[in-house]
Amino acid sequence: MRVQVFKTWDRVHSSFWFLPAVMAGGAMLLAFAAVALDTPITDWLTLNWGLTFTGGAEGASSLLGAIAGSMITIAGVVFSMTLVALSLASSQLGPRLLRNFMRDTTTQMVLGTFVATFLYCLLVLRTIRRAEEIVFVPHLSVTLGVLLAVVSVGLLIYFIHHVSVSIQANEIVARVGTELIEGIEQLFPENIGRGAPRIPSEPPAADFLDTFDREARPIGSTGDGYLQFVDGEALMALAMQEDVVIRLVRRPGHYVVATRPIALVWPGNRVTDQLMEGVSSAFALGKQRTSGQDIEFAVNQLVEIAIRALSPGVNDPFTAMTCVDHLGSALYRLAQRDMPSPYRHDSQDQLRVITPVFTFPDITDAAFNQIRQYGRSSTAVTIRLLETIAVVAGSAHRSEDRVALLRHAEMIARGAREGLPEDEDRREVEEHFQSANQLLSEPPDSNR
Repeated sequence: MRVQVFKTWDRVHSSFWFLPAVMAGGAMLLAFAAVALDTPITDWLTLNWGLTFTGGAEGASSLLGAIAGSMITIAGVVFSMTLVALSLASSQLGPRLLRNFMRDTTTQMVLGTFVATFLYCLLVLRTIRRAEEIVFVPHLSVTLGVLLAVVSVGLLIYFIHHVSVSIQANEIVARVGTELIEGIEQLFPENIGRGAPRIPSEPPAADFLDTFDREARPIGSTGDGYLQFVDGEALMALAMQEDVVIRLVRRPGHYVVATRPIALVWPGNRVTDQLMEGVSSAFALGKQRTSGQDIEFAVNQLVEIAIRALSPGVNDPFTAMTCVDHLGSALYRLAQRDMPSPYRHDSQDQLRVITPVFTFPDITDAAFNQIRQYGRSSTAVTIRLLETIAVVAGSAHRSEDRVALLRHAEMIARGAREGLPEDEDRREVEEHFQSANQLLSEPPDSNR
């Protein structure tokens, strides 16, 4: 159930309709409340402050009609500007970045303000009475409509500035980089079970793992799609309740095929229909990857921007180097974190859940492999990759992390020797490689 809540919230948070719909509902409530309180509050404000609208029914109707018409027109203009920004981002930086634009709260709020002002004016407009025997002019409500129109004009000016800034490559890269760092802060260390044991930790005995592989019963996926969320707490509680060990076959970000195993349960003879349903309900599938529990997705977004920038049709190494800088910033933080253990225990120190985990070498491979392959003929990008590795080496204290960084530095240097035609460029790359190699060859404690 919790994963479905997370999935639904992620979907509505990435939509253009949710926040505008909430604001439209608030505008309707405001209209009814303002009209209901209009007469007593209007008399007080007029006597003490003179702030409310003082015109007649015709003037109020014309004013509200003008505001409502202009607001729906501006809402259309804002929507058109948003579509243009989405089209530019999709064609130049990649379609997977559209979700980042749709999650932009500023755009949702601006659209919601215009729609809310339009609905407010319409609802207040219908309460105005012109008949001679019954004349009602909601002076306070009309005044609030004018204030909403003034606020909307200010938001329109700000939105034009916001769109101009948000479609700049550096701004987009910085936004994705921030999302990546926030994902690292959230997922490392990860907590499933008591204390979330860290690596290094003692794995189960080899005999147990062999027995698990022989006797565990697979639980198939209920559908096709990308694994978006896993409810670790629900799996832990289910494993304790049924006294079983659950091993996850897939992790968030993997594509799952219907009926293919998504988890293994041991002992297999304890698997019931209720247990299978409980395990299946802990997984949420979707049509696309999300960054909620998939740290590699944000890495891939930066990599996609970089390799598009390095394509012959674009040839923008500066954007690629900006992506490398933000990847280095994320890897520097990740290298300082304790990696979560795949083995999760309950309060009695009993193994309950085995889950695939992200490791620093995995994230490093995702960050550097494609950029290294596409940027081997660019001296500037190659040097920036080696400089980034040297920076990350300063926080890498685990031997496997340093080995992964050194392996990438060696591959970058070899690619430069084969891909750069100029001797001076190759010499400069070799100097940066030797510098990174020296840092990675030093004992880890000397860098901490």
